Amino acid sequence: MKKRFLFALAISSLCLSAFAQKVKFTEFDLDNGLHVILHEDKTAPVVAVSVMYHVGSKDEETERTGFAHFFEHLLFEGSKNIKKGDFMKLVSSNGGQNNANTSQDRTFYYELFPSNQLELGLWLESERMLHPVINEVGVERQNEVVKEEKRQRIDNAPYGKFTEKIFQHLFAGHPYRWQPIGSMEHLDAAKLEEFIAFFKKYYVPNNAVLTIAGDLDVEKTKKLVKAYFAEVPKGAPVVRKEYKLPEINKEIIDTAYDANIQIPAIFAAYRVPGMKTRESKVLEMISSILSGGGSSRLSTKMVDEKKTALQVAAFNYSLEDYGAYITLALPNKNTPLNDLLKDIDEEVLRLQTDLISESDYKKLQNKFENDYVSTNSRMLGVAENLAAGYTFHDKDTNDINEELEVIRSITREEIRDVAKKYLNQNQRVVLYYLPKK
Repeated sequence: MKKRFLFALAISSLCLSAFAQKVKFTEFDLDNGLHVILHEDKTAPVVAVSVMYHVGSKDEETERTGFAHFFEHLLFEGSKNIKKGDFMKLVSSNGGQNNANTSQDRTFYYELFPSNQLELGLWLESERMLHPVINEVGVERQNEVVKEEKRQRIDNAPYGKFTEKIFQHLFAGHPYRWQPIGSMEHLDAAKLEEFIAFFKKYYVPNNAVLTIAGDLDVEKTKKLVKAYFAEVPKGAPVVRKEYKLPEINKEIIDTAYDANIQIPAIFAAYRVPGMKTRESKVLEMISSILSGGGSSRLSTKMVDEKKTALQVAAFNYSLEDYGAYITLALPNKNTPLNDLLKDIDEEVLRLQTDLISESDYKKLQNKFENDYVSTNSRMLGVAENLAAGYTFHDKDTNDINEELEVIRSITREEIRDVAKKYLNQNQRVVLYYLPKK
C-alpha cells in the first residue's frame, strides 16, 4: 500500500510540473492607452474576453460612495447600438456567459464564449467603453437594483456587516473604511452629471486592461482589437491619492449588534501589507495553516477536539494599498467568546514561536501549487490573473508566472517571522458581533 501511495504521489508531482507551465502571452498598447493582453490556448474551443478597469470604491469621494459598484450595474444598461436588456440576451443566445464584479480597487467585466464568437465579445466590451447609455432612467432603475442587492447581501444577511464594522477601525483615514456597495443616501443625492463625470474620469482606455484568453489566433485578434477599440478616445491621466496610515499600536475593541443572527461571533483583524508584497502571499499560507480545511490547526483544535466552536476561520483579505488579516469564530454550546479568542491567540502564538514541521511545509507548498495550476487551467482565471498582474504589480503582466516561484521560495522561517511581525494583539481590532434582542 505504501509503495502504491508513493507511486501515486510521484505521478501527481510529475503532472503538477507538467501543468505548471509558464503562461505565454502577447501584450501591446493601443494609441489611446488601452493595454491589451492575449493568451492563446487551443485546448478547448472557448475564449474569455475581459476588461479590468482600475477603479474601485477607494477612488470615490467621501460624500459619493458606491459609484464604482453602481457602474458595474449601470454599464449593462445598454449602449447607442445595444437596446436595454439586449446585452445579456446577446451573450446567452450565442452560447456565452457573462458577469462583472467590483472591489475596493478594480472593476472586472467578462464574457466567456465559444471561440467563434470572439468578435461579438470584443464588440460588446467596446460598446460598453465607447457608447454607454447613462441617463436618468437608467440611473433610477439601477439605483433600485443596488438597493435590493444591499438589502439581500448586507442589511438582511447574517453577519453581513462585519467587514464594514472592522474596516471602519482598521482603515480609518483611508477610503477602504467604506464598503464597495457604498451609501444609498449618497447615490440618491448624486446628480446625473456626477455619474457622467465619474465615467469620463475612470472608464477610459488608458485606465483599463483588455485581456483575451483561449482559442484564438494572435495576429487576427490584434487586428480585431484595433478595429473595435482604436476609436475610443483617450481620457485624462488618472491621478490617485496616496494614503499613509499611522500604525495601530493599541488593541481596538468594538461591539456590533445584528438582528439577523442568533449565534454570536468574535472577530480579530489586523492591518497587513497589500497584495503586491511577498508578505501578502506568506499571510495566505498562514491562513491555510490555521484554517485551510478540516485538518487545519484551528479546526482540529476548536471544532473537532474541544468542540467549543461551530465554525472558525482565518483569511487574508488582500487589497492594493493594504490588506486585512481576519480571524473569526462562532461558539458551540455557549462557549464564551473570549475563550474562543484565547484559543485562536494560542495558535497564532505557536506560529510566531515554532517553525511548522517539514511535512506540513511540504503539504502547504503542494496545496498552493495545486491551487495555482487549477486557477490557471481555466481561461477566465488566466485572463483575470494576467490583467491583475499588469494592474496591481507595477505593470508586470508576467507576475502570473513569477507567483509560483514566490510560493516555492517562501520558507518556514518567513512564515514564523511574518506572523510575529503583523499578528500581535496590540495591532488589532477585536469585534464582538452579537444578536440584537
